[in-house]
Amino acid sequence: MCDTHNKSPYKGLQHDGHDQEHKTWSRRSFLQALGITGSGSMMLGSNFLTASAPSPLTSAIANAETDNILILIRLSGGNDGLSTVIPIEQYDAYANARPNIYIPESKVLKLSDEFGVPSYMKSLEPLWEEGQFKAVHGVGYEGQSLSHFTGSDIFANTDLTSTGFSGLNTGWMGRHFEEQYPDYLIAPPPAPAAIQIGQFGSLVFQGDETNYAFVTSNVDQLEEIAESGVRYGLDEELFNDCMYGDQLRFLRGVANTTYEYSGVIHDAWSRGQNQVEYQDNGFARQLALLARLIKGNLGTKVYMISMGGFDTHGNQPLAHERLMSNLSIAINNFYEDLAFTEQDEKVLSMTFSEFGRRIFENGSNGTDHGKAAPTLFFGKGLNGSAFVGEHPTLENPDGRGNLEYTMDFRDLYATVLAEWLCVPIPLVQKHLLDHPYTPVNLGFNCSGTDFPEIAYSDGEPTIPTSPDSQAEEPVVPNNEQLNAIVHKPFYPTENSPHIYLEMPVTAHVDIQLFNIVGQNVGTIRNAIMREGANEISIKDSMPGYLAAGKYIYRIQVQDHKMSKSVMVA
Repeated sequence: MCDTHNKSPYKGLQHDGHDQEHKTWSRRSFLQALGITGSGSMMLGSNFLTASAPSPLTSAIANAETDNILILIRLSGGNDGLSTVIPIEQYDAYANARPNIYIPESKVLKLSDEFGVPSYMKSLEPLWEEGQFKAVHGVGYEGQSLSHFTGSDIFANTDLTSTGFSGLNTGWMGRHFEEQYPDYLIAPPPAPAAIQIGQFGSLVFQGDETNYAFVTSNVDQLEEIAESGVRYGLDEELFNDCMYGDQLRFLRGVANTTYEYSGVIHDAWSRGQNQVEYQDNGFARQLALLARLIKGNLGTKVYMISMGGFDTHGNQPLAHERLMSNLSIAINNFYEDLAFTEQDEKVLSMTFSEFGRRIFENGSNGTDHGKAAPTLFFGKGLNGSAFVGEHPTLENPDGRGNLEYTMDFRDLYATVLAEWLCVPIPLVQKHLLDHPYTPVNLGFNCSGTDFPEIAYSDGEPTIPTSPDSQAEEPVVPNNEQLNAIVHKPFYPTENSPHIYLEMPVTAHVDIQLFNIVGQNVGTIRNAIMREGANEISIKDSMPGYLAAGKYIYRIQVQDHKMSKSVMVA
């Protein structure tokens, strides 16, 4: 237990409020599960989608994308880096700092002259030999919070100013999907943009308007959806109360018919099959299911799975051995499974955790919250195995015995976005809150750059535009401009929401209003709008009575679309 730790400078000294934070973290997860926090709907994992067919715009975007797939593996609780990658050149300092929990030399699997992994991670050795395993040293950020809650938020929203319950409420992947699918609320893509197992409504996939992940709380739920194609059961025995039962049956029926992704997932699961036997544990089952969906050509490009138990304040050796052994075996089985259909070249996996752990053991045969930790990458796309970056020194820890970070986690995110998912570099910087683009050579290179330190002058992104012809067609705002000029509705009076639109040029604008079932309620505006500020009252624009509730309005300027949600009182 946390309160039994030895209170020497390096043993058991934790940040204030550790136990209270765990309670707060659990409460936040509960609120997220109810859809109370964030801007997403409660429907099916904080997502609102309709049965509308994919628009030509979203289909074109999907077809233009790379076929590469990214799998994010969250090691929840704070993974101990020194029990994951062992610095052989600093082995004496490592062993002296951990006299009761260090990995003996006889149980270190040397992958290079400088670094090794515990022998219980030996299942990764074939991947290393085949050039499919890289470990990046010392991943972290300036001013590490040492907090589960804040650390998780920062690794999701990339906002280093986040503290407690304050901080940016969008995630790096959510901002990417918001750019990619500007009309998502009305015309979602044909397959889920992302699939996430566990941790309802992760901030990683949160955008301004919705959470872009198809979320299930555990692998059992996703397996049930994949096998049946139905999100909620309609068993008549559940509807004993006539009035309540009718309402529940209607709502579940709407959910099943409007949320078409359940059927899409089922179809992919039916087409694919596992050709490797996986272990019977939660993490292995998650990867087995992902392999089957990928092999069934689902079309989803980003997945997120998780493994808990890494908050190893006590009895760390046994806990970490079990966790990393399961991870290593499952990862090896996963890529072996994908290799049967030659899809292993297109799938990159990366681990992340909210923080690392300290150099020194505590009084409970564990380690306390620390700073830097390695990030592990797997896949053929790495084009060679290696240890990347500079390993933090063990000789000069800070006053709490922390490893100092040597790799900013945002540089890894930027590299994955630009060089693996092929997102244009200016947009990468935007998604990472203007963090300068400093890519890391991980073996893949979609942009064709020479990994420059900074990709553009003065740290300012320049959004690429198509060549301007001599045609006399009026200039039309592109999606990037629309994101900048279309604001959320504002309320000049208590019950009258307005839309404020700043037009860079005079252009024809079509604004349609939809209810939460996806039905078109009416036209707010369909006319030429002049350059400059335009203010539109939603209620005054509708011909008839508009009931109170949540709506979605879609703005279209020629082929460019954007959807926003609004509450009408």
